[in-house]
Amino acid sequence: MNMQITEVRIYPTDEDLVGAHVSIVFDNCFMVGEIRVIKGPTGLFVAMPSRKQSDGTDWDMAYPANDETRNMIEQAILTEYEKIVGERENQEATAK
Repeated sequence: MNMQITEVRIYPTDEDLVGAHVSIVFDNCFMVGEIRVIKGPTGLFVAMPSRKQSDGTDWDMAYPANDETRNMIEQAILTEYEKIVGERENQEATAK
């Protein structure tokens, strides 16, 4: 039985590299927050939650166990991100 993403919440930012903060819900019962949409040099990518350690390295707090799950999560997040950002840009254009 595969888990399904049942909710994606996008919180756009005005930060340089972080396009949005994201939370996702699996099967209406398990939420993962502090995911980020990052604007990289080759396009957008999804960064899973991590914490900075005292030695400066990042410790991954939650991450997909395989490529299939990573692709499913990235596709759901980036699809919703593009939709939200597109709506936001349309609203700003009509407000001018």
